[in-house]
Amino acid sequence: MAKYDVTALGELLIDFTYTGESQQGNSLLEANPGGAPCNVLALLNKCGRTTNFIGKVGKDQFGYLLRDTLTDLEIGTEGLCFDDEVKTTLAFVKTFENGDRDFAFYRNPGADMMLTEEEVDEEQIKNSRIFHFGTLSMTHEGVCKATEKAVNIAKDNGVLVSFDPNLRIPLWKDLSNAKEKMEYGLSKCDVCKISEEEVEFLTGEKDIEKGAKILREKFPVKLFQVTAGADGSYAFYKDLTVYKPSFKLGGTIETTGAGDTFCGSILHGLLDRDIDSLTKDDLEQMLTFANAAAYLVTTKKGAIRSMPEMDDVYKVIKENDC
Repeated sequence: MAKYDVTALGELLIDFTYTGESQQGNSLLEANPGGAPCNVLALLNKCGRTTNFIGKVGKDQFGYLLRDTLTDLEIGTEGLCFDDEVKTTLAFVKTFENGDRDFAFYRNPGADMMLTEEEVDEEQIKNSRIFHFGTLSMTHEGVCKATEKAVNIAKDNGVLVSFDPNLRIPLWKDLSNAKEKMEYGLSKCDVCKISEEEVEFLTGEKDIEKGAKILREKFPVKLFQVTAGADGSYAFYKDLTVYKPSFKLGGTIETTGAGDTFCGSILHGLLDRDIDSLTKDDLEQMLTFANAAAYLVTTKKGAIRSMPEMDDVYKVIKENDC
């Protein structure tokens, strides 16, 4: 029996979010633990799953804060490494009136980029039911090699591979390289969560179903999901296309972590199902749960410490007759 339900590899950082002004008129910022892979794991932990993280932080106050956060949330830290020289990666989040956000990264370099192949423990991945990764761990050569090693271990040992491109344009020197790494992930994964903007980036196609068709014809992804922000989400599986609208219940503060919450929710659903024999009802239930969880995380600031409780997710679904 696997030790972990899900192991994720990638960035772990601090998201600084605006919380108002001081008496002197200075901006006040809140240090929110973040990073897409651990956002996914945090949701899974709320669902009662066992998780593990592989990544790197700096030996500084933020690195220790992040380690303590994972420990507090019971996310496994066996794969967490500390860099003696390079500081923990920081991101400053600007939130717009509609809840969308923009990121400014302090990551040149950042500790998450310094993970090496040697620091990836093969046994941690072998002892997982699902391995999850994105492209922020592929922006630089060393950490890219570490990511590819982890993916190969997962593939060689029959571990289900999950991929979220999570494109952050400012972090790429060359967008053709970003596209190459996104296509690498699509070529290796069994399940993919991708945004409508990323579909358009890869295919040039604004129509979600047409773009998904192009990517599915090129890459053998078993379960392909597209998030469309406030418009809802799609699941493409074999000959099935399932769409579920989002929950528009008000109270949205920011959308940081919504896609990761959605992704973690889908992985939670897959852990109780066989990915080779999903039904339309399975897909509808999984999308509904994921949309509800993603909505709830938008009503709070940050992500890792803002993941919803399962009872609250089911309450949203029940109260809205879904």
